[in-house]
Amino acid sequence: MRAVLFDIDGVLVHSRFHPEMERRRFWDEHLLTDLGIEPSRFQSMFGPGFDAVITGERSLIEVLDGFLPTIGYNGSTLRFLEYWLERDTNVNYALVEQITRLRGTGDVKVFLATNQEHLRANYLWRELRLGHIFDDMLYAARLGAAKPSVAFFERAAVHLTDCEGVPLFFDDSEKVVAGARDFGWEAVLFNEIEHFTDHPWVAGRLARS
Repeated sequence: MRAVLFDIDGVLVHSRFHPEMERRRFWDEHLLTDLGIEPSRFQSMFGPGFDAVITGERSLIEVLDGFLPTIGYNGSTLRFLEYWLERDTNVNYALVEQITRLRGTGDVKVFLATNQEHLRANYLWRELRLGHIFDDMLYAARLGAAKPSVAFFERAAVHLTDCEGVPLFFDDSEKVVAGARDFGWEAVLFNEIEHFTDHPWVAGRLARS
């Protein structure tokens, strides 16, 4: 049974900066109208200091509580978080369909390997029901380490012990792909669905379905 792993933002979920997003709406397109927040000012939150949120050392709620008033938002943090989570979920359903087909061929386990904090990870897993598609979500806050650190791959590998062979991993970051390869995984740089469906091993499996 082989492990096949996928990043979330930029792979399973179209990220704000994904090439295909020019044909899609940004999740924060109406942020100024709806909540009075200038999107560019909100994006300033994602500096080096946000790394501690991703690895689970700080609470996202705590950070938002301190940050949102500095950009002119004085409403409920939970209301803002709900707004953010509901809109930042532009799922790549074409890819999900192909992943489901792959899993259905048997002898394959599919995982998410992603830099997420606890709240969004839980939302994606439960509310978007990714838990119905994937066998597990290996995410930064849960593992206490973020990609592309060696610690992330070491701790993720602990959850793949019942799988055989070299894990196959799809990510849209060149640094992460390089890190995974250095760790010994087969890693593929993902920018479009064909990078998954045309992979020789995947294509061979899908041809059976």
